[in-house]
Amino acid sequence: MTRLIEPVRTAPVPARPGRAGRAAGRIGWTFVLLTALAVVAYSAVPYFTASLHDLAGDEVGLAPAYAEASPFVQGALYVHIVGGAIALVLGALQFWRGLRERAPRVHRWIGRVYLGGVAVGGVGGLIIAPSSPAGYVGLFGFGALAVLWLVTAFRAYRAIRRRDVPSHQAWMIRNYALTYAGVTLRLWLPLLLLTPLLLGQPWEFDAAFANAYAAVPFLCWLPNLIAAEWLIRRRGLPSYRLPLARA
Repeated sequence: MTRLIEPVRTAPVPARPGRAGRAAGRIGWTFVLLTALAVVAYSAVPYFTASLHDLAGDEVGLAPAYAEASPFVQGALYVHIVGGAIALVLGALQFWRGLRERAPRVHRWIGRVYLGGVAVGGVGGLIIAPSSPAGYVGLFGFGALAVLWLVTAFRAYRAIRRRDVPSHQAWMIRNYALTYAGVTLRLWLPLLLLTPLLLGQPWEFDAAFANAYAAVPFLCWLPNLIAAEWLIRRRGLPSYRLPLARA
């Protein structure tokens, strides 16, 4: 019985990009870092400025959905927020070429803290997924995100322990693509909120937000993984392919 998905090596790693490619890479990396910092400041920090009940009264983030949850689930929410915030910022720094080449020891220590953030954030995400305000879609969408987040982090760690740097880089790209779902979720929401207006349909905020939030549990990370796999192949790192059907 053939495997549905099998790892394959793609073309050799290409030469370093030219000046235009490096400039585009710096712009892209800067955008990722700044948006990660903005999301942490806007979405994570408020949870540590007031209680969940107070935040729920102001309808801040997920506070209304978890203000009446058990202490265990509320604790998992805070663990998820802290782990996700650490991973979101430190993960962006791991793709800074200058840091990797000039301070490899710092790069390794940041990587350890990053994987720790993913570990606690992923476990917290699994615990709070059943209480998602998106219902079953949130349970399966955010639950799958948490599982893949943990699995890709483990694969990245295992690869670097084997000193398989190309595979480590590939798995880290996939993992941070899932980490970055914290940003893309907040980019998709306003776009989905405006969709009824663009389609000429009646618009009411509560209904539009409910419809938008029902889509983001999968939309916030699936396109990220597709983009990550494209980037992995473009860099000639170990990728995946669906084998042709055999007779």
